[in-house]
Formats: sequence, C-alpha cells, structure tokens
Amino acid sequence: MAPVEKGNWKDLVNGGVLQCLEAATLGMPFEVWKTRMGKFRNESTTEAFVNVYRRGGIPAFWQGVSAKMVESASKGAVLLYSKELIFDAMRNAGASETASGFVAGAGAGVCQTVVMGPCTFLVTCVVTSQDKSITMGGKMKEVWRAQGVKGFYPGGTAIAFRQASNWASRQGLTEFVRNQIKTKVHKNEKAKLSVAEEACAGII
Repeated sequence: MAPVEKGNWKDLVNGGVLQCLEAATLGMPFEVWKTRMGKFRNESTTEAFVNVYRRGGIPAFWQGVSAKMVESASKGAVLLYSKELIFDAMRNAGASETASGFVAGAGAGVCQTVVMGPCTFLVTCVVTSQDKSITMGGKMKEVWRAQGVKGFYPGGTAIAFRQASNWASRQGLTEFVRNQIKTKVHKNEKAKLSVAEEACAGII
C-alpha cells in the first residue's frame, strides 16, 4: 500500500470498502471452506467442500456473512488508518521506509485483532456447528451471557501474533520493493511511482 496523507479519514473508508469487496466475492466462500477443514481435520479438501455444500447449497458458502461484513469493514478501516499513522510516526522519527513498513504493518495487524477476533469467532461457530438452527444473534447472546466480552476473544493472543507477522512482512516487503523501484528505475528516492509500479510492488 502506498503512503497517503497522515490521518486521512479516507483511509477508513477505502480500507473498509476494499475489505468488504474482497469478502463479499471469493473471500467468504474460501473462509467458510477453510474453517470447515480446520474444525474437521479428518476431512480431505474435497470432502470439506462437499460437506459445506450439503449443509445448504451455494448459500452455505456465505454462512455468517453478516458478521464477516462487519469484520471486513471495521478491520479494513482500522488496518489502513493505523498503518498510515504508525508509518508516518516512524518516518518522522528517522526510520527507513522499509523499517517503517515492518513496524507499521505489525502495529496495524495488532490493531485489527480488536475487531477481527469477535467476528472470526462468530463465523467459526456458525460454520462448524452441527446445529443448523443456530443463528448469529443467538450465538452472540449465548456467549455474552456466559462470558461477557472475554468470550468473544478465544485465542486472541495467537490472532494478534498472526496478524502482526502477516502484515509486518507484507508491508515491510512492499516498502522495500517500492524503494528499490525508486532508486534502481527512477534513480530518485523521492520519485512518485505509477499505479502499475505500486501494484507491482504489492504483488511482489
């Protein structure tokens, strides 16, 4: 992701919209499929796919989509906004773009966990439950009555570490490649990259 203006409110909108589009298309079906395989480890990849389909046909691959949309909108907004703020702070402190990218990615990944944990938990519960009558609202009430807020964050520490390492490597390596394009191709560390070059840096 390319650096943008510090604290720009558009980061919140752009991050949320991008994450929702990703989840609403192929993101959600793969998430459901993956969750099924993680819960029922005795099933092969194909068996897990077939069993999800048998549960409710094509719509079954979008089970828990309401919670996923909330998660995607909020975690995307939080990720992009916090990443840019941390990145700017690191750059102002004199850190290199690559180092700033790694730190900003890690920090933003941890920030994501605050909104990602509960939604991931609810989607997992609905997808893996043997009770087809279970609803998102019903599960939320059940967990809230039993454990309160804490009940929505099982494995929260592990999720935080995963997101931190995930986004640290993504953002750090992206900034490294961006810097290489600036210095090797444009011969100028302050050069403005084209959309294609920005995309290339992210893909690599």
